[in-house]
Amino acid sequence: MATTRHFDFLILGSGIAGLTFALQVAPRGRVAIVTKKSRADSNTNWAQGGIAAVTSREDSVEMHVRDTLEAGAGLCREDIVRTIIAEGPARIQELMELGTKFSERELPDGNGKELDLTKEGGHSKRRVLHAKDATGREIERALLDAIAREPNITVLENHLAVDLITTQKLGYVGPNRCLGIYVLNKASGQVETFAAPVIVLATGGCGKVYLYTTNPDIATGDGVAMAYRAGAPVANMEFMQFHPTCLFHPKERTLLITEAVRGEGGHLLGADGQRFMPRYDPRAELAPRDIVARAIDSEMKRTGADNVWLDITHRPAPFIIAHFPTIYERLLRLGVDMTKEPIPVVPAAHYQCGGVVTDVNGVTDIAGLYAVGEVACTGLHGANRLASNSLLEALVCAHRAARRVLENPLPRAEVNIPSWQSGKAQNADELVVVSHNWDEIRRLMWDYVGIVRTNKRLQRAAARIALLQEEIQQYYWDFTVTADLLELRNLATVAELIVRCALLRPESRGLHYNLDYPQPDSTWAQRDTVVRKEK
Repeated sequence: MATTRHFDFLILGSGIAGLTFALQVAPRGRVAIVTKKSRADSNTNWAQGGIAAVTSREDSVEMHVRDTLEAGAGLCREDIVRTIIAEGPARIQELMELGTKFSERELPDGNGKELDLTKEGGHSKRRVLHAKDATGREIERALLDAIAREPNITVLENHLAVDLITTQKLGYVGPNRCLGIYVLNKASGQVETFAAPVIVLATGGCGKVYLYTTNPDIATGDGVAMAYRAGAPVANMEFMQFHPTCLFHPKERTLLITEAVRGEGGHLLGADGQRFMPRYDPRAELAPRDIVARAIDSEMKRTGADNVWLDITHRPAPFIIAHFPTIYERLLRLGVDMTKEPIPVVPAAHYQCGGVVTDVNGVTDIAGLYAVGEVACTGLHGANRLASNSLLEALVCAHRAARRVLENPLPRAEVNIPSWQSGKAQNADELVVVSHNWDEIRRLMWDYVGIVRTNKRLQRAAARIALLQEEIQQYYWDFTVTADLLELRNLATVAELIVRCALLRPESRGLHYNLDYPQPDSTWAQRDTVVRKEK
């Protein structure tokens, strides 16, 4: 008979949010980090640009707050914005003490070095700390090194969460509480049971719900889908940020060309070789991402072109190579020399601004369940995330969540958790159905729920997703679970949530642009689109 494994803290995800939380609570109990691939596979590891924080005397918290609110298009919660931005510098300092090495430059007087801050779209000052163009990888390295030194932390690789276990699901009367997780051990194919008084979702976003994305394969919205199925409210999923510049190349569909390329002077060129951004916004290439992505989309539709071009060839070659070594090498392997020719780019799904509703401490509606990082909707990003605020939010909120659980410990629930029941499920004999449905959802979302939407497109998407969900659910009950099937199930759920939220907002705001309602509606400022699972 399968046994339940007990921990004090269960964390799903091994990016900056999950690892930061784990390090904070490790001295107080046994910690398990459950991650569906290797421990280094995370959205954090793919983050190029950097992390925004006030570290310069030329900058201020007020300026950073103002830039964040402006990017967020009237939907940010100002109290949350102020808290996260004010606490950012202290958390950055802790990262550096852990061994994170951010890029530095020589002081103008030659007496020492200072942080090499860069500027990205929507920022009024240089405030983005980076490690060349592989910031996330450097942060992930430092955190994983620290994790390895903690005897109380167990990292379970190649373990994919199936569902949260709650008192409500088990039929108990009273307030809903999270008790643990059912987890698929990908090596054995068995579903195992994990229990803890504190469960933390740090699962990242859902970029893979779209055909073109800058996210890794793991970004299938697992945390949002599981929390929703467990009864937690989900908000603002219509605000999917499309990064304006993903490489357009037949051999590479996920290579992000960091915003810092535009921050350091890169120009966007149309099919005629001329700059077009000044026609759309006085900030040109440094306008917020929603504006730049829509402008590119408009130019491509106007000219019939498959892509636009990002040109930084007017900067010296040594400067380009020194600032963007990773991108330079990867492009060179694909036959593109960014020091001599413009880079072909298209927008791609990049960041989920909505998510599981939480406060600034990661607290959800379900006792014992926390959510931090991209999976959560705190109110920081509003209708459009300011560049490089994502790692900042994950860092600050993970720290606050850890402090919250340590100061307000939940006693263990005296509840018997049943083992996973496979029933009469058989091994799947039509795996092609899974891959077909996966492809259909991603293409459907790209065509109907992309950068520019209409009510008709959204309604068509909703109808088709509902049919696909019926098919997927039948498949889920009839066959033994696999990683591909679980991810497909989660992908379909987040697709439904994005469409539902989009249909609930009768306006255009930030990342949500609906041709039927092309202007913002003042009555919808400061109003979230919140959805719950129907009982």
